[in-house]
Amino acid sequence: MPPRKLDQEKLRAALDGQLVALDEPAYDGPASSLPDALVAAVLAAYDRGLEPERAAARQAVRYLLDRLATAAPGRTVEVRVPPYAAVQAIEGPRHTRGTPPNVVEMDGRTWMELALGRLTWAEAMAKNLVSASGSRADLSEHLPLQPS
Repeated sequence: MPPRKLDQEKLRAALDGQLVALDEPAYDGPASSLPDALVAAVLAAYDRGLEPERAAARQAVRYLLDRLATAAPGRTVEVRVPPYAAVQAIEGPRHTRGTPPNVVEMDGRTWMELALGRLTWAEAMAKNLVSASGSRADLSEHLPLQPS
C-alpha cells in the first residue's frame, strides 16, 4: 500500500497551529522540511508537558507511520496509533479479513518516540506502553526509522 500523499497545506496549517500554541515564531523553512518540523514541534509540546494540537499530532503520527510502511512494506503487521491512523507493514503472510493476527497499538507520543529513537522497543514493552500481539508484532528491527 503506497503511503498517503502529504498535503502541504494541511501540514503547514498543523505546524503553524502547533507553533502558535508553543509561543514560537511561524515556520519559515523549506516546504520539503515541513513534516520533520511538524514532528519536532509536536515533540516540543510533549517535552514541555503540553498536549499537542490535535491536527499537528495527527499529521505527525501519520507521516511517521507512512515512513514505516515505506521502509518495511508489506501487510503482515497492522500498526495502530488511535485515534490518528493505522498502517499495514512488514513482509510476510498477508491478512485480508477480520482482526489481523499481528497487531501493534500505542499512543501517539510513544509512536513518535519509538520512530525517532527517543525510546527503544524494549523500553516501551517493559513500560507497557505498547500492546503487541502475534508472532511478527515485534518492530524492534524496523525502529528507529532512518532519517528521511
